[in-house]
Amino acid sequence: MLQAKLEQVRSQLRSWPSAVVAYSGGIDSSLVAYLAFQELGDRALAVTAVSASLLPEDLAAARSQADWIGIAHEQIHTDELANPNYASNPSNRCYFCKSELHDRLQPLAQARGFAVVLDGVNADDLGDHRPGLQAARERGVRSPLAAAGIGKLEVRQLAQELGIPWWDKPAMPCLSSRFPYGEAISAEKLERVGAAERYLRKLGWQSLRVRSQQDTARIELPHEDLQRFVVETDLPALVSHFQSLGFRYVSLDLEGLVSGKLNRVLATPCAGDRS
Repeated sequence: MLQAKLEQVRSQLRSWPSAVVAYSGGIDSSLVAYLAFQELGDRALAVTAVSASLLPEDLAAARSQADWIGIAHEQIHTDELANPNYASNPSNRCYFCKSELHDRLQPLAQARGFAVVLDGVNADDLGDHRPGLQAARERGVRSPLAAAGIGKLEVRQLAQELGIPWWDKPAMPCLSSRFPYGEAISAEKLERVGAAERYLRKLGWQSLRVRSQQDTARIELPHEDLQRFVVETDLPALVSHFQSLGFRYVSLDLEGLVSGKLNRVLATPCAGDRS
């Protein structure tokens, strides 16, 4: 069944003369970029959007991964923070982010003669709170994984079977997803959250979020890691470092890492936008 879905994606890719892949470096867009390069060769281009909400190390990883795939890779700069509809952080914030992205990708694709723009949306995303999907649909972006009914676990399974080394890479939504809806986002706040998460990764913790609410940092780790984190981490040093970044208070979420946790405040319960 999964191989049939994979062949459906390959067939769809072959039906287009060329394609631009909106490439974040996550495993979903990586799989699309990998397959697009296999089917289209130099008629496929991966493009990564660079903004304040993207960690520099994530950009570096996207570059090296594109090199491994073999696909041509370029960067564009987006400035979603300049849009008050985004910076004010409403519940449909992602709509304005994806609008900014695809309003830049589509002209690039047209000017360079690419037939279509692709993204890495998978079938599981369709049931989530994903306002960005609407922005992509409005602009004619295609989602080959979702069209073939491939969900997140299947994405990882296919990536592993195809030999993509980062098939188990933790999901890393943009840094803006660390803030509760309604709290304004700024470049300084994004940099602070990014620095806090970078510090934790240097300590060896890879799957994590640092949620930021005003002057409080709340660390989320997988539940099975919580006890080891408390035992093995120099907590006074961690608190001191976070305070040097501008946080007043530092806490550990005892529930653990839950994707989309901040969407619980929304009126209509849903799985969330994996924030």
